[in-house]
Amino acid sequence: MHDTAPRENVAQRGQIGYIASEMANTSSAKKAERASLRKHVFNLRHKKEVHDTVKEISRAITSKDTKAATMLPTLYKAVDKAAKHGTLNKNTASRMKSRITKRVAALAK
Repeated sequence: MHDTAPRENVAQRGQIGYIASEMANTSSAKKAERASLRKHVFNLRHKKEVHDTVKEISRAITSKDTKAATMLPTLYKAVDKAAKHGTLNKNTASRMKSRITKRVAALAK
């Protein structure tokens, strides 16, 4: 019988190096699990970047700050990168950029 108690040197779920002892049986399934966890980390990274940028621009818009327009390229970069890697759907990315740009344009008027 194998020990099911957590080991100190094993990473937490969502981190690279996490070993799911209950899941995969075959070597290919174990490899797929490792790849899935690596992708999960990258997806979280892309999503956080998009979320933080949108939040920052939204704060600038609500406070009627004119620097919101200068932050748009940062937003475009984060959203396009997330869409390129498949974290966001390309239509979602386009819609997100369009809506924020519309809000910034209304602020400039």
